[in-house]
Amino acid sequence: MKASRLVVAAVVTGSLCLAGGCGKGTGSGPGRESGGDERTIKAYDINPQPRDKVKDGGTLRWGINEFPAQWNRNHVDGNLAMAAVVSNALLPSPFHSDEKADISVDRNYVLDAEVTDQRPKQVVTYKLNPKAKWSDGKPITWADYEAQWQALNGRNPAFHIASSTGYQDIEKVARGKDDFEVVVTFDKPFGDWQALFGPLLPASTNRTPESFDNAWLNKIPMTAGPFKFGGFDQTAKTITIVRDDSWWGNRAKLDKIIYRSSEQDSLISAFSNGELDLIDVGPSAPDYARAKGTPGAQVRQAAGPDFRHFTFNGSSELLKDRNVRQAVQLGISRQAIAQSDLQGLDWPIALLNNHFFMNTQEGYQDNAGKLAAYDPGQARRLLDAAGWKLSGSFRQKNGKVLDLRFVVPSGVQISKAEGELAQTMLAQIGVKLTIQAVPSDDFFTKYVIPGNFDITPFAYIGTPFPVSSSFGIYANSADGKTWNANFGRTGSPAIDQAMNRAAQSLDPVRARAAANEADALIWQEVNVLPLYQRPQNVAARQTLANVGARGFYDLRYEDIGFTG
Repeated sequence: MKASRLVVAAVVTGSLCLAGGCGKGTGSGPGRESGGDERTIKAYDINPQPRDKVKDGGTLRWGINEFPAQWNRNHVDGNLAMAAVVSNALLPSPFHSDEKADISVDRNYVLDAEVTDQRPKQVVTYKLNPKAKWSDGKPITWADYEAQWQALNGRNPAFHIASSTGYQDIEKVARGKDDFEVVVTFDKPFGDWQALFGPLLPASTNRTPESFDNAWLNKIPMTAGPFKFGGFDQTAKTITIVRDDSWWGNRAKLDKIIYRSSEQDSLISAFSNGELDLIDVGPSAPDYARAKGTPGAQVRQAAGPDFRHFTFNGSSELLKDRNVRQAVQLGISRQAIAQSDLQGLDWPIALLNNHFFMNTQEGYQDNAGKLAAYDPGQARRLLDAAGWKLSGSFRQKNGKVLDLRFVVPSGVQISKAEGELAQTMLAQIGVKLTIQAVPSDDFFTKYVIPGNFDITPFAYIGTPFPVSSSFGIYANSADGKTWNANFGRTGSPAIDQAMNRAAQSLDPVRARAAANEADALIWQEVNVLPLYQRPQNVAARQTLANVGARGFYDLRYEDIGFTG
């Protein structure tokens, strides 16, 4: 959903600078890690071409590094970037973003949407496109919106949702003058209301917890986009979507898109060998160089609301003490990791010291305080005070070694390298770090989401809504057991209150101030350790148009195709 950040192993206009000074940061003080340089970065890089310059027909071979099982993206197991890459071509969303993060209605689905009342309560009225229909021929109506709110508002824990952000603030969703008018009344104000209902799923999916959990498990039963589902090949690890001739909008240029899933190191080989037309290179200098050197190809690069980080599992027996988490964080040099990850990528090296805003966004400020530093001396003192005493090379407490599992997806070399760097650093403070490589397809569903790790690295892929998209990552558990998208499994009422103030404010200045209050508290909890704003590096055939490093831009899949 657009109200949640997706997981993957300020409004930005035109080009971006990344210098730690684009936002209103407080700068670097004594002992702080800093690092940055100035250069121009594109807001998006997709080889934009008008439709009349794009050929009709053809097959796009798109490489992805995960084969999702859960295709309900509002489900906690389906909130994955690779699921979005596929299903964004298939499912409705009321709004789309341009490269400047300016939001407008997608008229294929919604003709108009606006706040029609603010007192006594916020009311938003949507006028739906009556031509829009599901692949079973049924029209998309207000009932689909109502059912999605009922499933995602968090009131029924049997729905295993990724996030209730925004939906929990709705009082009711009602039919307007006809089936194609939706009237949404909020119990509390919600500034990011345009982040809701995308992607929209049919009412049949959202009616019961059983259908919510299972109707989209290893299947895509319904679509409403320029493409429709073609089929899975579990052996070849491919997902095929084909042009939908019943689509009411601009006819898709491509005949089909075949997504091929493989581990990251295999994808670059397939691209270099001419077997794929498009892959996400990620922050890997060797892959970046290899892709740039491929004849007839180019690497498209842009900035976006995406960041690399380490998640600390606060429910882990070894990390449940906040002081231990803080000590481990202080024992890791983010600067060394960022330099290792980003060297050779033609990308500025600037540490990220905020959980909500990128360095390039309005509202960014450094709230990390002393926890931004690499301070092994203080780390040792904290561990001593927590009762973890050095015994030989590593610390022990009650006969147990402080041995943390660093879980990484196999085939992702950058994750392995990050683990090796952290392993060396943490050994200096007496903490053992054991790197555990697991199958890529299992990484999120069997390890990250259920909390089967101590520390793990991956990237969050953001949206134009920095507060609401991050809300679920840091939201506290009401019962201490159900954490939804909060994989760090730590939180507090104070963090929730600050995030609620940010989400409910219709004044962007006040919303940003409240988000920064929440950010300062999150730094103390050590849930997510931000590293840097992740570059979007996408390798593409030179003749491929209207796709690539998209930044904030929502791809128009019907316009993707080849120019030669």
